[in-house]
Amino acid sequence: MKIAVLAKQVIDPETPLSAFKIDSDAKRVVTPPNLPPVINGFDEQAVEAALRVKEAQADVFIAVITAGASFAPDVVKKPLAMGADQLVLIEDPAFDANPNPLFAVDVLAAAIRRLGGVELVIAGRQASDWDNAQVPVGVAEALGWPIATVCQRVEARDGKVVVERVTPDGHEVVEAPLPTVVTVSNELGNARYPNMRGIMAAKRVEPTRWSLDDLGVQPREPAFELTDLRLPETAKLTEFIEGEDDADAGRKLAAAMREANLL
Repeated sequence: MKIAVLAKQVIDPETPLSAFKIDSDAKRVVTPPNLPPVINGFDEQAVEAALRVKEAQADVFIAVITAGASFAPDVVKKPLAMGADQLVLIEDPAFDANPNPLFAVDVLAAAIRRLGGVELVIAGRQASDWDNAQVPVGVAEALGWPIATVCQRVEARDGKVVVERVTPDGHEVVEAPLPTVVTVSNELGNARYPNMRGIMAAKRVEPTRWSLDDLGVQPREPAFELTDLRLPETAKLTEFIEGEDDADAGRKLAAAMREANLL
């Protein structure tokens, strides 16, 4: 079985607010110069789900596909260090433009077709940069495959995939014939940490690099227009409650909080 995992390099979501900058004119987030990017957390769990399938049965090959404007080699090789077999990088400046899920769908679907023999695509439920959760669904539509979303367990056997989907009041078990697309959520559990042997082995692996021309894909106009991008504005109002003594100030504070429906 060949599994394709979709992974995205993103700005570290733990980036402090003081280092998070937005170019208002270009309507894009400015990558912090001194803070390395990371693999999207949900996508790391997608790699973990694929590795669990590989551990449960023989003859499983895992190819990780990453598309973007530029890559940090040590970052994008993390799935290889975890245990993936192949890393496919699709690098083009066009990805640095305004977010366009349709363009990403075109590229990733073409890459999956070019890989050939893929029976299962696993992706994170969403990316931590834009939180759109549109690309995996679009890839399934482009390929004409079924999709199971927000899964906490993935098993593939006997020509079908069996998953547990997270629901508001528990989970549900869903079966789908292969080939299919699955998205996983954090309920799957923590992704394994690469050991030193895996890290050293990943350094020796040369990623497969494909261009847009290799895939026969060209950027297309987005289906939406990004009209504004800015940091949230917050306003702070401080009121000092005074009284004749501490007890009086406490009573006035409690009365003010009740009036504001805070008690």
